[in-house]
Amino acid sequence: MADLKLMSVRKSYGQVDVIHGVDLEVNHGEFVVFVGPSGCGKSTLLRMIAGLEDITGGDIIIDGTYMNDVDATDRGLAMVFQSYALYPHMTVRKNLSFGLEIAKVPRDEIERRVAEAARILKIEDYLDRHPAKLSGGQRQRVAIGRAIVREPKIFLFDEPLSNLDAELRVATRVEIAKLHERLGATMIYVTHDQVEAMTMADKIVVLRNGIVEQVGAPLDLYNHPANLFVAGFIGSPKMNLLDGHVADVRPGEVDVEIAGNIRVSVPVAHRLAKGDAVTLGIRPEHFLRAGADAANLKLTVDFVEGLGGETLVYGALPGASQPVIVKLDGQHRIENGTSLSLAMQPDQMHLFDSNGRALQRASATAAAA
Repeated sequence: MADLKLMSVRKSYGQVDVIHGVDLEVNHGEFVVFVGPSGCGKSTLLRMIAGLEDITGGDIIIDGTYMNDVDATDRGLAMVFQSYALYPHMTVRKNLSFGLEIAKVPRDEIERRVAEAARILKIEDYLDRHPAKLSGGQRQRVAIGRAIVREPKIFLFDEPLSNLDAELRVATRVEIAKLHERLGATMIYVTHDQVEAMTMADKIVVLRNGIVEQVGAPLDLYNHPANLFVAGFIGSPKMNLLDGHVADVRPGEVDVEIAGNIRVSVPVAHRLAKGDAVTLGIRPEHFLRAGADAANLKLTVDFVEGLGGETLVYGALPGASQPVIVKLDGQHRIENGTSLSLAMQPDQMHLFDSNGRALQRASATAAAA
């Protein structure tokens, strides 16, 4: 087993607090991704788990054992860094075996582990090469292999794909996901790329300014963001967020006015009053092209990206300050400067209060009552 628990973990540098009382549980075999903008504290938190950074307060517990005062080398963890950190004068085989040799692991056991890691990562043909003779993707696989041979309780990845080009990032991302499936190991992965988080994670931890904003499965965060920050961060293109106010209130439903005079009905289970400031959220794919009689709104088109399988339309609503992005399936001929008639799917709209907190949607039954 390889469970991890963080209890009120804090980190300060002098008077500056960078991690603010994080509570988190990682279960055995989970692939957990820390995601957030640069400077949010995700790499610092990972280094604290690894024992490379001291904690200011709280507890780190692995398999029931408190790790606060345990050295990094004795925690049973393995870390893969953003930089490959390979020894340039050593062959791939030696890079893989060196840490085990230092730990005085028996020679036959070292050979078994190196051979197994090479097989898993498909680098058997590179074992006698030096790092300079490898591509970036091959070097990253060697760095991952160096972690595998240690047979750690938990794998820690600190933005391991940042140095790779876009195509190689996608390929290596798939390899790491498959590696997790084969090994069944506990993995914690840090990235600023929310697409990586969405495609790889069993559980995502969204961080901002050293605070956990939300924890959950990728689609839970996508479909039910807890606040405006998560709504705007998770998803590519990001959710459209439009300032508005409550124009009318009915049981299980409110009318929200946006862009000066556009009204939309939103099913919500919270009590709101006329005039309350709210933010309406809708994802780009939840707009529909509509005839003039069925349209909620008309978008003035600024720019169109035709991507083959989908079309992204950028524009603005008359009277609204926020830009709007619409994602349409397939190929569409839409000219800049034209007006696009759209309808919004009511069951896909999100509403946030003046403090940025998500308001729970009302059930269809409650809204109809």
